[in-house]
Amino acid sequence: MSSGSHAGRPKSWVAVAIIFIGFAVGGLALVLGPNWPMFWGGSAVVLIGCVIAWAVDIMTDVVVDEPRQ
Repeated sequence: MSSGSHAGRPKSWVAVAIIFIGFAVGGLALVLGPNWPMFWGGSAVVLIGCVIAWAVDIMTDVVVDEPRQ
């Protein structure tokens, strides 16, 4: 786990990138038609990214700092 930073681990950023790509593909599919097979493909990529995020335990990247005065 990172110390004193909100940056996250590289594995977590890979999961976020996969989710973002799936979201972008799904959004593009809605603009292009809508192209439903492409939309559902993007949705599947988002789901795969969520599974990867769960597998790398992305929620442990949260670092709670001491309150600033």
